Amino acid sequence: MTEILPSYVRGEWWTPDADAAAGATEVRDASTGEVVARVSTEGLDLGGALDYARTVGQASLGELTFHQRAVLLKQMALALTERKAELYEISSRTGATKQDSWVDIDGGIGVLFTYSGKGRREMPNAKVYVDGAVEPLSKDGSFLGRHIYTRLPGVAVQINAFNFPVWGSLEKFAPAFLAGMPTVVKPATPTGYLAEHMVRILVESGLLPDGSLQLVSGSVPTLFDELRLGDLVGFTGSASTAERLRAHDSVQTGGVRFTSETDSINASVLGTDAVAGTPEFDAYVKQLVVEMTTKAGQKCTAIRRAIVPEASIDAVIDAVRARIAERVVVGDPRTEGVTMGPLASLAQRDEVLRQVGRLEQAGGEVVVGSTGTPTVTLADGTRGEASDGAFVSPVLLRFADASSPALHEVEAFGPVSSIVGYDSLDEAVALVARGGGSLVTSVATHDPDVAVALASGIAAYNGRVLFLDRDDARSSTGHGSPLPNLVHGGPGRAGGGEELGGIRAVLHHMQRTAVQGSPEMLTALTGVWHAGAAARPYEASGEPHPFRKSLAELRIGDQVASAPRVVTLDDIETFANFTGDTFYAHMNEEAAAANPFFPGRVAHGYLLVSWAAGLFVDPEPGPVLANYGLENLRFITPVSPGDEIRVELTAKQISPRETDEYGEVRWDAVLKNQNDELVATYDVLTLVAKERTEPQPA
Repeated sequence: MTEILPSYVRGEWWTPDADAAAGATEVRDASTGEVVARVSTEGLDLGGALDYARTVGQASLGELTFHQRAVLLKQMALALTERKAELYEISSRTGATKQDSWVDIDGGIGVLFTYSGKGRREMPNAKVYVDGAVEPLSKDGSFLGRHIYTRLPGVAVQINAFNFPVWGSLEKFAPAFLAGMPTVVKPATPTGYLAEHMVRILVESGLLPDGSLQLVSGSVPTLFDELRLGDLVGFTGSASTAERLRAHDSVQTGGVRFTSETDSINASVLGTDAVAGTPEFDAYVKQLVVEMTTKAGQKCTAIRRAIVPEASIDAVIDAVRARIAERVVVGDPRTEGVTMGPLASLAQRDEVLRQVGRLEQAGGEVVVGSTGTPTVTLADGTRGEASDGAFVSPVLLRFADASSPALHEVEAFGPVSSIVGYDSLDEAVALVARGGGSLVTSVATHDPDVAVALASGIAAYNGRVLFLDRDDARSSTGHGSPLPNLVHGGPGRAGGGEELGGIRAVLHHMQRTAVQGSPEMLTALTGVWHAGAAARPYEASGEPHPFRKSLAELRIGDQVASAPRVVTLDDIETFANFTGDTFYAHMNEEAAAANPFFPGRVAHGYLLVSWAAGLFVDPEPGPVLANYGLENLRFITPVSPGDEIRVELTAKQISPRETDEYGEVRWDAVLKNQNDELVATYDVLTLVAKERTEPQPA
C-alpha cells in the first residue's frame, strides 16, 4: 500500500498511526491513474504546530535582520536548484509538461532569488523598516513623528491551490520569511506530494531557522478556530471558498488578516489596429493559445475571454485553430513531443467539462476543439484514448451575445477560452469590466491612443495590465506570468489581495505603526539618526575623523562640523568656465536679479556640493572606500558672492553587507550660510570597510 504523505511540524516529520490512516485520501497520477500518494492529517496537533511557529519560529527569525534573512533565501534557492531534477520528475505525475514544470519550479526558485536581492537592496540591514519621511510635529524640532513597520507576532498560514504546488508555496513563503514571520504551508491535496518534496529539500538543506517553515499535508478543518490576532492567512483558490473563509469569526472580529487570490475571468483585448497580418495580431493569437494550453489552462491568470473587434473574429478563430493543430500535442507529459498534459485529476476533468456545458447552454458555440474523449499520446508513444487519464482537448467557444452573464461569470478551469466581439473601445472596456475584477488583462495594439483609451477604462478592474506589441512581443513574459517584483492580485472577484509586488508583499506581513517622540527617541527606535538627536563632532570630541573609522568603529551620530568657506565672484566664474555651466543666474547680474528666486548672481548648487565634499572629507586612504552617490538633494537658500558656507555631515544609518567586507553608510549632509540659514540638504552614501586595516609600510 502507498505510504501516507508526511507533514513536517514542530521540527520533525509526522504521519498518522495505522488506525488513523485507514480513511486516507488516494492521490493518483494525472496521466495513468496510478496511486502515487495517500493523504491524511487524522490525529495531527494543528494547534501545537501553530503555537510552535508563534514561539520557536518567531524567536529564531527575530534574531535575524532583513539582510540575514535575504541571504538565507538565496541559499535556499541554490539548494532547490541543485536538486530540481527530483522536483521535475515528480511534477510530471501532476500532468505538467517540462515547460509547465519550469513555470512552477524554476518560477518558484526565481521568487526566492528575487526577494533575496530586493531585500538586500531595498531594505535596511535591520529589524525595523522605516516608511516615509519625518513628520515635524513641533516648531522647535523637539517632537517628531515617523511610520515604522514591525513584523506581525503570529504565523503566516498559506492555503494553496493545486495548479502551482512549488511556485504557489514559495511566492507566499519568500515575503513572509523576509518580513520575519514563520509560515505553515497547506498545499492542495491533488499535488501536495510535490510541495512535500520541495519542503523536504529545504529541511535537509539545514538552512531553515527552527520553526520558520512547517508543512501540513492534508485537510485542516479546525484551522480558523485555532487562529488569533497577529496571524495571517494567504489563500489561493475559488472565490466561493474565499468568501466562506473570510466570513469566519476569527477574520471578522478576531483580527486575523486574510488575503486571497481567487479565480478570475481574465480577458485579452485585440486592438482595433491589430488586424490580420500585423505583428500584434500574430502575437495576440500566439499568446491566447499559450494561455489556453500552459498547465492545461489550469492557471488563475489564464485568458478566459478573448475580446476582439467584430470584423476580426473569424480571422482569430481560424488562426487559433491552425496554431493548435500545428503546435499542440496532448498526452502523457513524460512522452517526447507532448506539449500539453492532462488536468490535475479526473475530478478536475469532470468539473471543467461541466463548466463547458454551462457555457454551451448559455449560448457558447464550440468553434475549436471538442468536449469528447480526446485521442492522446500515451506513455509508450502510441496514440489512443486514456480512460484513466484526466485529458481534455483545448476548446474555444464563440459567443454571439456579448451580454450573456455566463460568458463573464463561468470559469472552466482548464484549456478553455471564449471569444466575443466588440464594436467600439468603450464596449471593449465595458466587456472587460463585466468580469467583476480580474488578475490581469492584456491588450495587443501598436496604437498609443488605443492603449491609453483602454488603460483609462480597464485599469481599475485589474491588478495588472499587459500591453503587447511588435516592440515587446519577443521579450514579454506573457499575459499569465506573475512576476515577484510586480503586484499579483486583483480587485473584486479576483480576491482584492496583493500577493507579490516586491517589498509591498513583505510589508503585508508587518504592522505599520506611527511612532511619536523626541529626535533622540526616534533615533533609538528606528536606527536612523534624526536632526536634533545627540551628535558627536569629532573636532570637539577628540575622536578620529569619522572617515578614519571602520563600520565596526563608526557610530550613528558621529559628525564632521566644518569651518566656513567664503564664496567669491571669481570662484563662481571659474566654476562656470571650467564646467561650461554658464547659466545666466551665475553670469548675468541684471538677468539674475530679475529672476524671482535670486537676489543677483549666485553660486552654482553643484559648486557648493563640491566644496562641501572638500570641507568634510579626510583625504588619506582608509576605511572609506568609495562615494556611492547622493540622494534627496535640495537647494534651499541661494548663495551670493561674499557669503560663507559650512557643512555638518552626520552618520545617519549604518548598513553592513552580509556577504561583503564592507557596508553602506548614509550621511546626513546640511549646508548653512553665515546667518545659519539652510542652504542645501542631501544624503551622502559611502562604502566603508567593516574592519580598519593599517596601511603597510613602503
